[in-house]
Amino acid sequence: MSLGKLLERIVQLVPVLLGVSLIVFVMMALTPGDPVQIMVGEQSITPAQEAELRHSLGLDRPMAERFFIFLMNAAHFDFGTSFYHGRPVADVIAERLPATIELSLVALVVALATAIPLGVMAAIRKNSLLDRVATVGSLLGVSLPGFWFGILLIMLFAVHMQILPVSGRIGYDNEVAAVTGFLLIDTLLAGDIAAFGDALRHLILPAITLGLPMTAILMRVTRTSMLEVMRQDYVTFAEAKGLPRRRVLYRHALKNALIPTVSVAAIETGSLLGGNMIVETVFGWPGLGRLVVESIFLRNYPLIQAAVLLYAVTYVLLNFIADILYTVLNPRVKL
Repeated sequence: MSLGKLLERIVQLVPVLLGVSLIVFVMMALTPGDPVQIMVGEQSITPAQEAELRHSLGLDRPMAERFFIFLMNAAHFDFGTSFYHGRPVADVIAERLPATIELSLVALVVALATAIPLGVMAAIRKNSLLDRVATVGSLLGVSLPGFWFGILLIMLFAVHMQILPVSGRIGYDNEVAAVTGFLLIDTLLAGDIAAFGDALRHLILPAITLGLPMTAILMRVTRTSMLEVMRQDYVTFAEAKGLPRRRVLYRHALKNALIPTVSVAAIETGSLLGGNMIVETVFGWPGLGRLVVESIFLRNYPLIQAAVLLYAVTYVLLNFIADILYTVLNPRVKL
């Protein structure tokens, strides 16, 4: 990709972030509930103390002024102080972000490792029992609400069978020193195989729940794309030359069939960040998604604003990476 194209993408990111910031700011400002009253709770304070607290949080300023101050500070990567934690928002998010990234990456691996082989096999064996089962399974995966499916998994594997943990990232008896924030890596760095297994067991249920909708969508896209590519003339010509069918399918057809799959996978990977709010809440996962849900109830405006900006940047970057992968899978595609 040329430098001009890269700069063009960066410029396009600016109005997106401005629009997202404005929408979130207005929606939170119009949401019923006063952050000061929520912070005070049932404590008795004087009107003067309430006014002082509101002034310290900057809530006594006009909404337009508060939004302008936020934009100016955000331009310098200063997202303010969390109302609830009393610490810089960036520090609070940095503590929770590794847990969310780890869960999202494992969910992505589960989805890709399941969806692509199933999609290819369903296309190769069109109208077979495998194809019909995969089709019905993909429809169920798209239709089932994430929170409901997660609760079902908890009831089956954690409550009834008691083979997997209910919540958290790792058991109290297997905690290790945080080095990277990613428990699977930290446990390996510590050489604690038992802790690694425990962390992996805690990841299984939330990763499956988070990755299920993505698995269903990617399987359908891969199947449809593979069927379309298999009808192309170059595939027929390769088979007519006597090339082994496996080589034709996996070396020639699959490479081109994966182009739309990459596009959808990039979009769905961005959606993992939004979907993890529900999944992290159901499984008590101490990640960014759960933090955002808690902040919404607490009307913690600075943290919500910064987290949504992070989601928007991640979403745009993932689409940018997908565009680059287009050129790898198909050199004829120029950005």
